[in-house]
Amino acid sequence: MNIKKIQDKIAKFANERDWEQFHSPKNLAMALTSEAGELNEIFQWITEDASFIKKNSPEYDQVKHELADILIYLIRIADKLDVELEEAVLEKIKINTDKYPIKLAKGNAKKYDTL
Repeated sequence: MNIKKIQDKIAKFANERDWEQFHSPKNLAMALTSEAGELNEIFQWITEDASFIKKNSPEYDQVKHELADILIYLIRIADKLDVELEEAVLEKIKINTDKYPIKLAKGNAKKYDTL
């Protein structure tokens, strides 16, 4: 995935519609959490097994579009705050690797401070 290319497409889309005025980090974060809530609604009352939605199911496109909305807002916030997402993700994986050593974290969902 070329994040910079997608950032540019999203910025162009917003600029063409004069939406830049609405795209503060605060507003974008609120929109992102709203989209995450819409994703939650899809899974809210189904079983764990049913949550593994297959490509041929009626809910698949819904899930795909909500995930895309979430990613779009995430990329837009990063662009506004000049965060290099790829770099940030790699940095966070390193932090989590240190916080969750395999010998302590393997097979459980405890938070790092209780391992």
